[in-house]
Amino acid sequence: MNETSGNGSSHASLRTGGALELQGVEAGYGESIILRGVSLQVRPGQVVCLMGRNGVGKTTLMKTIMGLLRAKKGTIRYAGTDYTAKTPDIRAKAGIGYVPQGRDIFPQLTVEENLRLGLEAADTKLRNAGIPESVFAQFPVLRDMLRRKGGDLSGGQQQQLAIARALVAEPTLLLLDEPMEGIQPSIVMDIERVIESIKASKRMGVLLVEQSLTFASAIADYSYVLDKGAIVAEGSSASLSEEQVRRHLAV
Repeated sequence: MNETSGNGSSHASLRTGGALELQGVEAGYGESIILRGVSLQVRPGQVVCLMGRNGVGKTTLMKTIMGLLRAKKGTIRYAGTDYTAKTPDIRAKAGIGYVPQGRDIFPQLTVEENLRLGLEAADTKLRNAGIPESVFAQFPVLRDMLRRKGGDLSGGQQQQLAIARALVAEPTLLLLDEPMEGIQPSIVMDIERVIESIKASKRMGVLLVEQSLTFASAIADYSYVLDKGAIVAEGSSASLSEEQVRRHLAV
């Protein structure tokens, strides 16, 4: 893994197919700057892990990529188009799916209604086709729970629903913010299996916030370590040094 001074790397083209590219992104809340000159890239079909201790800006970065926070400086490009100033719905319709930390499903809506909301980001053909069978192949438990309210599901089942809701629109880039956090081990294994199947399909790029160095090393093609809002280390799985990464993950 290469140590950097904070500006990320070089690495390259998704609905249309393409790379996510951040260059010198700064973002924060009000006058507070959280992200400082972040540059990173996710190639088509690549799984990229973002690691770092709590509070260093990982969720802020994911929200900025999705457009929920406006970048104060820098550029966010996807499939060759500048999305820096575009709204979240435009980014979603361009093929960017997002599963936030804490799941964020609609508890009063049924599982089916939650899934159909995910289809709003899909093109007309996909919306008319309805919930794709592939989603139930990946999360079979949801098929038997279509009429149940999201709030009645266990935490792990809600996480499966949140990921499925993002997948129904068949995104070409998926942002996953700590999808295994606080989930029972059996469902962690199911989610890991789905991420592995996404990687094997080569149809979707994935940016995954993950604290497990073991899983990150096994699944990631490339990893970035964030500390104090800046990229401080990066590299391919083959070049990852556990000692180097843990230095930035230790409290």
